[in-house]
Amino acid sequence: MPQYTLKDKIMSSSTVFYAIGHFLEWILGGIYDNIGNIFNYSCIVLGFFGLFYWLYNQKKYNDQAAKNPNQIK
Repeated sequence: MPQYTLKDKIMSSSTVFYAIGHFLEWILGGIYDNIGNIFNYSCIVLGFFGLFYWLYNQKKYNDQAAKNPNQIK
C-alpha cells in the first residue's frame, strides 16, 4: 500500500484554476453554440442606435447653446 504525504493530498492552485477554466469553457461553449453570432450583431446594432441617439441629442444641445448668447462658454 503506497504511503501518501500531505503534499499529495493538497491540490495546487493551478489545478483549481484549470478546473474553473474548463468549467467556464464548457458553459460558454454551449451557450455560444446555441446563439451563434446573434449576440455580436446585437451589440453592433445597439452601438449604432446609441451613436445616433447621442448625435441627435448633441445637435439639440448645440442648437440651444447657439440661441442663448448669455451663457458661459
